[in-house]
Amino acid sequence: MIQVNVTLDYEGQLYHTNVIASRETQDEEIFELAMSQIQRQWEEPIDY
Repeated sequence: MIQVNVTLDYEGQLYHTNVIASRETQDEEIFELAMSQIQRQWEEPIDY
């Protein structure tokens, strides 16, 4: 397993996220995992 640091643009903002993946994971799949993490963060309500 490796940790990949990814920076992506989501709705005009830059976000940094980490993806844990196997060494065989293709770049495109890592990007898709990172994007889904960012999207989930915006969809889930924050409980304070």
